[in-house]
Amino acid sequence: MSTLDTTAPTEDLPAAGRPKPKSQGGGFARYLLVRFLLIFPTIFILVTLVFFLMRTTGDPITAAQGGRLGPEALAELRAAAGFDRPIFIQYVEYLGQIATFNFGETLTTNRPVLEVLATYGPATFELVFYSLIVAFLVGIPLGLLTAYYRDKPQDAVFRVLAIYWYAVPVFFAALILKLIFAVWLKWFPVAGRASVSAELQMQVLPNKTGFYTIDALMTGNPEVLTDVLSHAVLPAIALGLLTAGIFLRLVRTNVIGTLATDYVDAARSRGVGELRLLRKHAYRPALIPIVTVIGLQIALLLAGAVLTETTFEWKGLGFILVEFIESRDYMAVQGIVVMLAIIVAITNFVVDIIAAFIDPRVRY
Repeated sequence: MSTLDTTAPTEDLPAAGRPKPKSQGGGFARYLLVRFLLIFPTIFILVTLVFFLMRTTGDPITAAQGGRLGPEALAELRAAAGFDRPIFIQYVEYLGQIATFNFGETLTTNRPVLEVLATYGPATFELVFYSLIVAFLVGIPLGLLTAYYRDKPQDAVFRVLAIYWYAVPVFFAALILKLIFAVWLKWFPVAGRASVSAELQMQVLPNKTGFYTIDALMTGNPEVLTDVLSHAVLPAIALGLLTAGIFLRLVRTNVIGTLATDYVDAARSRGVGELRLLRKHAYRPALIPIVTVIGLQIALLLAGAVLTETTFEWKGLGFILVEFIESRDYMAVQGIVVMLAIIVAITNFVVDIIAAFIDPRVRY
């Protein structure tokens, strides 16, 4: 048979008969849309859970007053706040308030919950930011070292440390750090976000932000900045080591997997050293899982901030949340928890976008 009688190659087929290539742009847009739409059911479920769990012990007015008022006075307050109506109606109205970013008012201080969030939120975000820096600086380098010294004593020591950092309660780690570095060695302050003199200089700023690092820079006084940073060291270490242990194990696992791939074996056969292989071939792939779990770690850090802020008297959302819980101000607790849930959901969405740019495989 002549070669002219053979089947024509695929590129000679008409357009309708060719397999259509997968559109990467369409895949990314579809991935982005799905991840964005998932924010709303996530927030809806969290808002619903918080709303009904807060009312398992009764209405917020009765819980906040704690028996200090008589039945008639309680009934008047409940009617004025709308808590005498059916709970389903209250739930629908609360959803409407959340849609307009109205989280209500605190029962103990009659302040808008948004005002509380604006006052104490910067402290928590600052603490989480510093803690992430500690987690990156400790977890990633040690993860690379454990992979380099795989199955050696160094590897065992670092892996035990990672488990210890993750397993030890945050408040216990904070107390140990305070005892050693603040009480015994007196290297760092015991508690607070800044000394009284530094806070006074920041309070007189015309456009203060609430982020003490930024406000300290705005004062133009290096001593104020040093004071603020010194107060942040111990809380950031106590909270950051929790996530550093997770980063260490993730980096170690992925670096070991990368070092076992064929292209690394080929490079090793050409005489490339292990350190060069670690820096050039295994480092970047090991960072991909770190990016994908950052959103979950933000949630973990926000949860750990409650105990860290209380231990160090770091006046952020965790610190004030404990006070509201003790005073049984369920409206304030509900608003703060819902706002934190919204922040975590949005953070996960942003992290998913970054992960899709770094590793296109997550889009499909």
